[in-house]
Amino acid sequence: MGCTNCGSGSGCGTDGKGCEVGGACGTGRNGENDVFDWLANMQLPSTKSQFDIVEIRFKNNRKSFYRNLKGINLVAGDTVVVDAHPGHDVGVISVAGELARIQLKRKEPNFKAHDAKQVLRHATQQDIDQWVESYKKEHVTMMRSRELARDLNLEMKISDVEYQADGSKATFYYTANGRVDFRQLIKDLATEFKVRIEMRQIGARQEAARLGGISSSGRVLCSSTWLKDLRTVSTTAARYQQLSLNPEKLAGQCGKLKCCLNFELDSYIEALKDFPSTKIKLKTKKGTGIHIKTDVFKQIMWYLLQSNEEKQPVLVALSSDKAKEIIKMNKDGKLPEDLRDFEVITAEVEETEVKLHNVVGQDDLTRFDSNFKSKRRNKKRKKGRSNSRKNNKNQQKRNN
Repeated sequence: MGCTNCGSGSGCGTDGKGCEVGGACGTGRNGENDVFDWLANMQLPSTKSQFDIVEIRFKNNRKSFYRNLKGINLVAGDTVVVDAHPGHDVGVISVAGELARIQLKRKEPNFKAHDAKQVLRHATQQDIDQWVESYKKEHVTMMRSRELARDLNLEMKISDVEYQADGSKATFYYTANGRVDFRQLIKDLATEFKVRIEMRQIGARQEAARLGGISSSGRVLCSSTWLKDLRTVSTTAARYQQLSLNPEKLAGQCGKLKCCLNFELDSYIEALKDFPSTKIKLKTKKGTGIHIKTDVFKQIMWYLLQSNEEKQPVLVALSSDKAKEIIKMNKDGKLPEDLRDFEVITAEVEETEVKLHNVVGQDDLTRFDSNFKSKRRNKKRKKGRSNSRKNNKNQQKRNN
């Protein structure tokens, strides 16, 4: 599909066609971050004016709000020139109208309209050409800046570079474990590229969102597509969901805990309210039960019974209601006879052996063993025959 704003008539991308801004024009980045304006067909009351603040998207879906004080007719997808103090930048309108009012209230509740930057005009072909030229310099600048940082022995990783559309400013995004003294690096970069330099430190999640990638699910990272609220994920979320604390399985591409651990956390917290505290021990006449694990979906709690009569502890499955009943009895000073009297024995709890039937005979791992063994025998026989022939020929030569 051709670009709708740059006028090149060819598709975006790095295939030599189009503007090659990676989808930063009006077509969006493959549509993955486009916002559906569900208020577009609604007419404003006659006494209410159009909201003059719009949301503009820049490279790697960096978004910001600008004021339309000149009353320019702006719709989502328009490429515009905005004030950058100093100079100007080029971006794409992502949200306009009443939906921008809702987005502004949700994302920046303390936004001050009188301090906001302005939309100057619609972008001309000359503005877009200059924008594309600045974009093409970003990769070369990033590789060179990494070399300069390496020469200065700075413990930092420069992951991305973003040029301002007019080419007067370059923002370097980097990650670092601690504080970095990059004053000399800024001087070297300014001397090398003859632009104003801005260093901006980002976290591992923000870096993954900017660079993108494929997650363990086989799909594009949520942080680089639709997820923009990158909240902190702690191991508590994994504990609530009864997940083993295995860093290899719980860590994402950024090396931090996966953002999806927060998706169902609220549902688990709400469901666990019906369960008794796992710290409470269940006391009986034959021993004490200690909580081991909880199956939230089956409403079952597993306790390890340390019996006074048996040497080996026994694992007992109880429903949450039965566990509450025993806890109440213990509070009243009563001790049940045995914890196993309350055990849940159902088809869901009992372990059943799953038998796989070989229907066509092609899923057998040893189906090639017989052929392999027979071929190996034939190979040994042929090798033995050839060796015996060679020995006979050598014997005949000796005799002669």
